[in-house]
Amino acid sequence: MATILFIGSGAGLVSALLFGVVATLSPLGLLLSYVAPLPILIAALGWSHRSGLVATIVGAIVSAVFLPPAAGLVFAIAVGLPAWWLAYLALLGRTDHAELIEWYPLGRILTWLAVTAAGITLIGAISLGPSYEAYRSSLDDLIRAMVGAELTPALPVDADTEQFVRLVTAAVPAVAATTFVFMLTLNLWLAAFTVRVSGWLPRPWPSIPDTLMARNSLLITGAAGLGSVLLPGFAGLGATAVLGGMAAAFALQGLASIHAATRGNRARPVLLALLYLALLLLSLWIIVVLAGVGVAAVAWRSRKSARTAMLD
Repeated sequence: MATILFIGSGAGLVSALLFGVVATLSPLGLLLSYVAPLPILIAALGWSHRSGLVATIVGAIVSAVFLPPAAGLVFAIAVGLPAWWLAYLALLGRTDHAELIEWYPLGRILTWLAVTAAGITLIGAISLGPSYEAYRSSLDDLIRAMVGAELTPALPVDADTEQFVRLVTAAVPAVAATTFVFMLTLNLWLAAFTVRVSGWLPRPWPSIPDTLMARNSLLITGAAGLGSVLLPGFAGLGATAVLGGMAAAFALQGLASIHAATRGNRARPVLLALLYLALLLLSLWIIVVLAGVGVAAVAWRSRKSARTAMLD
């Protein structure tokens, strides 16, 4: 127990420091804030999820003391609790009839990544105003200020600024959730790799290219798509955030499926290098294509599994 408290406290302090440097408003500070969940994930994966929970509590307290008090709550919601939860899922396992541990599937973790990112986005939106109208007004004002400060790409002379603001405001939940999914996934991978190298990772290293999201992920995505169009207020915003998070999860699924499909191909290194280069240069469009590949892979492999089960 003493080790858990010591490791967790240290991880919480480091995580709070990384979280706090964003206040410097420098590019380096922003970059460091993206890896704020990393120490908590390392502590939780290497020394049980209890250590990650201690890190979350310590990090929230430190943030509240040395930053504005509300920063402690922001740290807990956006950094600490998501990191603790993902580490908990990664180490979740059950023993089968042969006394072998069946670890929680990566595909389900991907789905939880999307849902977690959507939850963070929704809570962040609610915090901007007591009502949906107040949220929209606050976000519209922020985007107008960014346009006025030339922090956004220059608009054509004949462009309708208000229409542009409305479009950006509508897209913010999906973009935010997508960003959170990629950020949390990268942190989870880095933490697992670090703990694995140190020899403290309880779970065997999985075959990432063989990741397969569950069939119900397609239903979740379809329901989120409908909800984003039909539901009003924060309910519609939450559905839009889920849609964005699931799109990012399916893009990662598509990337894994391409890795799996090119096994044994002599041109595989070149093909993957071109794919990652395109991902860097044309990130938005490639993410859309990868999401389509991911959806197709889940649908096809789920249908194949269903047919196999029927034949058996």
